[in-house]
Amino acid sequence: MDEQERAIEPGVAASPYLALRRAVQPAIFAHCLLAGDQERAGRLAAECEDLLFLTRELLQAAGRARILGAAPGAGPGSGAGPAAGRRAESDGDRQAQLLDAYAEAGLLWAKVVGSSLALAGALIERGDWDDVRRLAGFLAGAGEEGTAAELRAQLGKAVLAAHRERLQGISNKMPPAAIGDAINTLRAVLREVPEEYPGRNREVNCFLAPLAAAIHAAMKDQRVDIPYHSRVEHIATGGVAKYPDIVEMSLDELAAEFEGLCGRPGRETK
Repeated sequence: MDEQERAIEPGVAASPYLALRRAVQPAIFAHCLLAGDQERAGRLAAECEDLLFLTRELLQAAGRARILGAAPGAGPGSGAGPAAGRRAESDGDRQAQLLDAYAEAGLLWAKVVGSSLALAGALIERGDWDDVRRLAGFLAGAGEEGTAAELRAQLGKAVLAAHRERLQGISNKMPPAAIGDAINTLRAVLREVPEEYPGRNREVNCFLAPLAAAIHAAMKDQRVDIPYHSRVEHIATGGVAKYPDIVEMSLDELAAEFEGLCGRPGRETK
């Protein structure tokens, strides 16, 4: 809950489903999906509509909790008379209503999070990976770090599965055209798999040795003078296998060596 919300409702306890500016972000995202492509249909559209409906219900429940929480409490009584008893009974009813409103809002927030997961599943199936990253970011910002991590893990698995066939084609026997494709594939994996995905760098790192070996062999075949500062041979012999944290730097070095030999990655040399 931000400072403005605290100033408006100083007596209401902070909770993720009452931080409304964050709670509505998944719904804003779902609305953008529907408004941006009117031809979207089937499961994706249904998940968006469910998320919008649940968010509306959440806002109503949160609003009731705010109104009840802001209602004035009983002032100092003048004694144990009938009026004091009615005030106590009224305060008790209001407290029960407030607790019910909080509970309802909490359950609806859980449904909003679940609906966001279902929407993310539909987006993953469609290959809309950037949208999944955005949705995970919204959930993390609303305090749902665990759910965001789950989304990123699902996304990482989907991206790796999509590139698996090309990754398995990386070997130390690749011709220049295949080397360029391999570099592009590894860069795509680093770009598209969330950094938080466990083992992302290690997964890519295991392909650097055969890639470097193929580049080294191509340099020898073309009788290229290998610079003394080149790390191609070092990487080819597994010199960076234990250092997944520098995988991007190592891949950039290999790409630079290959570009100097054969042009830009992905272009076949004649």
